[in-house]
Formats: sequence, C-alpha cells, structure tokens
Amino acid sequence: MDFIPAGKLPPDLLRDLLDRHVVSDARVIVGPGIGRDAAILDLGDRYLVAKTDPITYATDEIGWYAVHVNANDVACCGATPRWFLVTVLLPAAEASQELAERIFKQVAEACRQLGIAWCGGHTEVVPDLPRPILVGQLLGEVEPGRHLTSAGARAGDVLILTKGIAVEGTAVIAREKGDLLRETVPEAELRRWAAFLHEPGISVVRDARLALEVGGVHALHDPTEGGVATGLWELAEASKVGLVVDCRRIAVLPECETLCRALGLDPLGLIASGSLLIAADAERADAILQRLSAEGIAAAAIGEVVPADRGVLMRLADGTQQPLPTFPRDEITRLFE
Repeated sequence: MDFIPAGKLPPDLLRDLLDRHVVSDARVIVGPGIGRDAAILDLGDRYLVAKTDPITYATDEIGWYAVHVNANDVACCGATPRWFLVTVLLPAAEASQELAERIFKQVAEACRQLGIAWCGGHTEVVPDLPRPILVGQLLGEVEPGRHLTSAGARAGDVLILTKGIAVEGTAVIAREKGDLLRETVPEAELRRWAAFLHEPGISVVRDARLALEVGGVHALHDPTEGGVATGLWELAEASKVGLVVDCRRIAVLPECETLCRALGLDPLGLIASGSLLIAADAERADAILQRLSAEGIAAAAIGEVVPADRGVLMRLADGTQQPLPTFPRDEITRLFE
C-alpha cells in the first residue's frame, strides 16, 4: 500500500477522486476542483459562497487563524463574509477550561474585526490528538453575476501579488518552532516575526475589496498550503491557462528569507496566507497597484497570463525560462514531522 505524505492530496489523485465521486445539482454554480477557493450556490436573489478550511499546524492564536483563512477564500470569490461555524477538537491531554476560553476569545475577536456572525459549530475532546485542530466553515454572499472564481484568468492578464511571501509561514514558524532559530535569531526578532499574524497580517479581505473596487479583476486566489508556487499552479489549473512569472519580482520578506536560509526551506513553497494573487486586465493593473499602495498595501506585478500551451514558467535573471517549481507538500510540514 502506498501511503500519502503529509500535506494536500496529490493533484492527480484529487482530480480523479472528484471526477468519480462528486454529486452535484443545477444550483451548484461552482463545485469542487483543483485551485477552486470555495463553493458557490444559487439561492435565487443572491449567491451563497461556502468555504471550509482546517487549522492543523498553528496552535497559538488558532481561533484567529480559523476565521481569517476561511474569510480570505470567501473574499476571493468577490463575496462578503457573513457567517462562521467552527468544529473545535481539543487533545484530551491538555483540554483545560483555560484553553477552551482562549480559543473562543480568539474566534470572537476575529469575527468582530471582520463583521462576521459566529452562528454555530461543534466541540469535542479527542484522545490521542497531538494538538488542537479547528475546522472552520464560512458563508458569504454576493450578487449573481458579480462573483469571481479562480478559473477566470485570461491570456494577457497581469499577475499581481500583494504583501510578499511568506507572511503566514514566517509567523507560524516563529510562534511554533522558535527553538530552532534562537541560536541565530534574537528573541526580540522572533517576537516581531510572530506578530506578522496581525501586521502585515494574514487577511486578504481588504486587499480583495480594494482591487475589486478598481475593476478589471478576472480572478483572485489566496495562496496557502504549498506556498505562492502552488497558488500559481492552482490558478493556472483552474483557469486552463499558462503563466510566465518573474520570480525576481516576488517580494520575499527579509525575515522569511532569513528563516528559510537557516532552516533549509524554499520560500516559494512555504504556506503563504496574507498574500493575494490577482489576475487583472492589463489596462487596469497599474490602477490596482496604485490603489493598493495608496491604502498601505505593498504589491507588485510579478508576471503575465499566457495561453495554456506555454505551460507555467518562471523567468530567470538571464532571460531564460524554466518550469515553475512544484511543492507536493508545504515546506512547513518538514518542521512538524
């Protein structure tokens, strides 16, 4: 029997499973697929956007993560996040009242920040669970015809990346695996990196709203597990297009670069919530960049969308091109094995 390594299911396996087992109906506007951020359901006068995502590596401020990573994908569909549900699984060995209180407070604060109602969920104490796990579900709504999917990128679009990489990976490692870095990184610096959870922050809800207000956006995608490289591959897969990415234009946060060099990780494959990929009409790309900059959000044009037969490529410093690297599992999993 071949066992699957930690991380996402391999794309070929996932595609096969979805093709053979998914049951749908006519009101499912967008169902499951590689690179799709959320489901979209037709309720008549509005579309309901439904997203679920677990938090499996972070434990510090896990409730905050659970709300924001789910809200990100709802926002990437052009929708307004509205209602949150969460399944809270606590390990029996540490399931204290204090831990439950801390997680509930984190969820509540994140919901208040985004104007989301916390409307349900489930709690359970589980034997042999190594750490808390939260599975969030977030519902949002959007007017019919105003929704987006990660399948909307078109040849000729400009690719924009906000904030740089990897905000989430840097914060999680500083919070959860700081002991691996303390010999080379001062404690004050580790605390500053851990604060990346809030500033520049893992939310892209505002990034998405500002880009949509400018117009010309054809697709939004939130690169998470597998890093920005996986996010780019998912965008290409969903949209049936090719990409040419200038990796020199991808802003690797200096803190992330230091961390990855010390731990032997590739920042392109490190979990990257906090960054937003935007595929936009070339005529509107500069206006989007200007609007983001005016609102204090760093962003850069990192490449272009090309026909599918070109493949997914990265442009090197000498002008040559080669396939963008793939990451079957996120680089962060190597630290949690």
